Amino acid sequence: MRTLREASIGETVEVVKLHGEGAVKRRIMDMGITKGVAIYVRKVAPLGDPVEVTVRDYELSIRKADADMIEIK
Repeated sequence: MRTLREASIGETVEVVKLHGEGAVKRRIMDMGITKGVAIYVRKVAPLGDPVEVTVRDYELSIRKADADMIEIK
């Protein structure tokens, strides 16, 4: 299992599954990150937190903890 946190800069990945419970999972889904969507990894901050991605033609910054809940392929 690979997570969004492990994706490298410049890589486009596809979401396989969202882990997490309740409000956390709902918040990730409200950002447009759902099963099957493509995510382009734009930047990673120097200390690894946050990760800047492009999802559905808009840019997001995602915390490492949230990126760990997003399984990709």
